[in-house]
Formats: sequence, C-alpha cells, structure tokens
Amino acid sequence: MLNTLSYGLLGLLASESCSGYDLMLRIQPFWQAKHSQIYPLLAKLEREGYVQYVRIEQKDKPDKKVYSLTEQGKQAVLDWLGEPPAEQLSRDELSLKAKCIWMIDRELAIPLFLTRKKQLETKIAYHEKLLQRIPEEERHVRSKKFGSYILLHRAISLATAQIEWCRWVVRMLEEEDSTS
Repeated sequence: MLNTLSYGLLGLLASESCSGYDLMLRIQPFWQAKHSQIYPLLAKLEREGYVQYVRIEQKDKPDKKVYSLTEQGKQAVLDWLGEPPAEQLSRDELSLKAKCIWMIDRELAIPLFLTRKKQLETKIAYHEKLLQRIPEEERHVRSKKFGSYILLHRAISLATAQIEWCRWVVRMLEEEDSTS
C-alpha cells in the first residue's frame, strides 16, 4: 500500500516526466513535502516498478534522474483516484494561537493576523501568476492542466476566505481595544 504522497507523485508523473526537484516544486502548492521525503519515495517507487527513470548528464552538477510513470504506476493512480478521499487534516499554528488569543494583549495579537493576511496576499499573487500561465485552451476537463487549473482556483478561494477571516478578527480586536 502506498502513502498519499506516493500517489501524489505518481499523479504528477502521469501528466509529464520530471526530476525529483521538479516534482517537489510542483507538489508544494498542494502538499508539504521536502527533498528528504521525495527522493527516498522515488527510489522505493522505482524499486517496486511504479516509475522508471532516465539519467541525464549535466555539466558541473550531479547527473539528473528524470522519472516517468510505468503502466503499473498509471494503474495505481487510476485505482487511487477511484477511492474516497481521507478526511482533510489541517495543521495551522495561527489556529492554535487563536484558541489562546485571550491570554495576550491586543497589541501583540493584531500583528499575528496582519502577518498572516500579508502571507496570504503573497500566496494569492503567486497562484494568480501560475493561473495566467495555463492557456485558455488547456482549461478544459480533459486537459492535463485541468487539475492544476481547478486547484489554483481552490487555493485562491481558500486564501481569500482566510484573508476575510483575518480582517474580521483584527476588527474585533480593534473594537475590543476601543471599548475597553
């Protein structure tokens, strides 16, 4: 049985062959994964017949492995896609801090939410740039880019909702300051 990150890597390879580094960059907007996780998984997936690679020689750098999906890997992705998704897990430090926010002065609390708002605005700008790179003709359901297209829209929508929440919390904190 493969883990979710393994299926995610196989899914990315279904649309195009990539190096481990490129896979790490492509999965980042949707899943937190580091080099230290991806490279051992790719080696395991290769040993188990889900992926294969071609070694590309590079000047002044170590050789690069470009991975592609095997038929077994493609079938694993298709099987995985038919399974219901696990419940979404959310780990967010600001949420934990928000639970305890009553313990600190508002002057310390407000910057926490303003910082998150700024981070989210940066994230939206980045995702909008990526969205612009997907041509109109590749935004249809059967395009290999469709998954990226809908996930970028989702990321922008979620970040926009979180910005609104941060603004609301800041307003509440400011109002509390003015009524105290």
